[in-house]
Amino acid sequence: MKSKLIIVLSCAIALTAASGIASAKGCLKGAAVGAVAGHYAGHHAVVGAIGGCVVGRHMANKKAAEQKAQAAAAPASTPAPAPVEAPAAAPANQ
Repeated sequence: MKSKLIIVLSCAIALTAASGIASAKGCLKGAAVGAVAGHYAGHHAVVGAIGGCVVGRHMANKKAAEQKAQAAAAPASTPAPAPVEAPAAAPANQ
């Protein structure tokens, strides 16, 4: 039993070390909300956290895509500013 635990822990450490930097935008907030909802829906906090993480990532990716589309469309739709002309000099009274 103890050797199985050591094998599982060493595999988990190896996978953690081998993975790169993960982007967790939306996942942490979704997991927290999902865990609370899962807890109140029959003590399924872990399942709720996993589902919340998935939904949170989806929503964050969707929001990022919308912001990217707005940023790409904004410069094309705004008109160019008119050139500013210097005011004409007033005639001197003689």
